Amino acid sequence: MRSFDQVVLSVLLSLLTFTAFATSQISSFQHVVLVVQENRTPDNMFYALCTSSPCSTKPTKTQYDIQTSNWLDKEESGGIIQPTSTLLNGGYNLTHSYHGFNEQCDFDATTGACKMDGDSSPQCSGCAFQYVDNSTGTITPYIQMVQQYGWANYMFQTNQGQSLPAHQFLFGATSAASASDDAAGIFVSGNETKDSKGIGGCQSEAGAYVFEVTPPNDETLKIFPCFEHNTLPDVVPSGITWKYYTSSSSDWNAPEAINHICQPTEPTGGTCAGTEYLDDVDTNPKDFLTDIGNCKFQSLTWVIPTGDNSDHGGKTQTGGPSWVASIVNAVGQSACKNSDGSSYWNTTAVLVTWDDWGGWYDHEPPTILAQPEGDYQYGFRVPLIFVSAYTPAGFIDNGRHDFGSIARFVEQNFGVKPGILGFADARATDELSTFFNLKNVPRPFVMIPSVWHAEHFISDQKSPEDPDDY
Repeated sequence: MRSFDQVVLSVLLSLLTFTAFATSQISSFQHVVLVVQENRTPDNMFYALCTSSPCSTKPTKTQYDIQTSNWLDKEESGGIIQPTSTLLNGGYNLTHSYHGFNEQCDFDATTGACKMDGDSSPQCSGCAFQYVDNSTGTITPYIQMVQQYGWANYMFQTNQGQSLPAHQFLFGATSAASASDDAAGIFVSGNETKDSKGIGGCQSEAGAYVFEVTPPNDETLKIFPCFEHNTLPDVVPSGITWKYYTSSSSDWNAPEAINHICQPTEPTGGTCAGTEYLDDVDTNPKDFLTDIGNCKFQSLTWVIPTGDNSDHGGKTQTGGPSWVASIVNAVGQSACKNSDGSSYWNTTAVLVTWDDWGGWYDHEPPTILAQPEGDYQYGFRVPLIFVSAYTPAGFIDNGRHDFGSIARFVEQNFGVKPGILGFADARATDELSTFFNLKNVPRPFVMIPSVWHAEHFISDQKSPEDPDDY
C-alpha cells in the first residue's frame, strides 16, 4: 500500500504531466496555405448549409447568416424576388466589375449603405438571384469543411471589383500601384486588357493597361500593369519560405505584377527574370499536390485553381469542391514530418476563400470605409473557411473580416507586427484569432470525401486554363 506522500507525489506528477500536455502545443503555425477560388457569395454557394442547419439573418454564434428567401430586387414588383436554383457549372459569367458593384450595391447616400437590391448582369436578367443546387452532392466537400472546421459569417472582399485587384490584396494587402497611391485612395480596379501574348503584369506588351479608381469615384485613369510596393513575402522573416501556385500568367498571378519580384527583362514585352519569381512562382497548380507528396511544403503558400476547378460561373466543369478537398486531404493525410518531427496536419492552417462575388446576389451590405479608401472599399461578402487541427468543429465566427484580416493573420503568425505593410492589413481590425486556439490538443484529421482525389488532378494532362474567362 502506498504512503500518503507517494499518493500526493503521484497526483502532482499527473497534474504536471496534464498541464504540460495541455499547454505544450505549437506557438504558431509552421505552414499557412491560402486557397483562392472564384466568384461566389455565401448566399449563392452555401445555400445548402441551411437545408439542415439553423440559419438566420440576425444569427447567434451557432447560426449561419445565409438568406434562403425574399431576396431584394428593385426591378421586381414589391422589390422582392425568390431565388432559383442553378448548377455549379450553370449560369453565366455575370458582371462583377467596379461598375457592376455600384449597380448591385445601389448605394443610398442618406444611410451611407448599400441597398443590396441591384442586378448588374445584362447577359441574363435575374440570373444574379440564383443559388447553387446541391441535390446531387456537388458541393458537399465544401459543406463538410464548414461543418468540420470554421466558417466566417462576415468575410468581405476588400475591393469593389474583379480578380486582378482581389489577388493583389490577397498577396500584398493593396491593389494600389504604390504605397503613396494606397495612401491617396487610388486603387487598380479591374482586370487587365488582354495582349497578343496572353500574358500580363510586368511582362505585358506596350499598350496593356488596367483602370484605376481615383477619388471621387472616377475610373478613367489607365496605367501599365506593373506595380511597386512591399508584399507579404517582403515583410515575413527571412527564414519563411513561400510559393505561389497559379495556372495563369495574368490577373491571377499576383507576383507577376510586382516589379521587384518579377524583375522583367524589358520595360514592356519582356519576361520575369527575378530570382524570387523563378524560384517561388509555379504556373501548374497541381504541383502543390506533387510537392506535398514529396515532403516539399513551404511556410506560406497561395494556391490558385485552373479554370476547370475554379467554381467560376459558366464553366462546364465542377472540379472545384474536389480540388479544394484534395488540398486539405493532402495536408491532413501526409506522412511527412517537419524538421522538429511534428506532422504537417498539426502545424498547418488552410484558409479557403473566393476572390470576388462574381455578380451573384448576397443580402449582407458591406461596410463602406471613410475617404479616401471608401471609393473602393469594401466589396461584397465572399465565403471563408478556416481549416486547422485547432479549430473547433462547426465553429461560426461573427466578426467582420476582409482580405486585410488574412494579411494580418499571416503577419501575426510569422512574428511580424500586424499591419506592417500599412495597407489593408493596417486598416483591418483583427487577425482571425477566434478561429483557433493553439493551446488545445490538436484534433485528428478526418478525410473530406470528394468525387475526385489528388491522383485525378495530378494525372490530368490538360493544359491549365485561366480560372476566369472574363
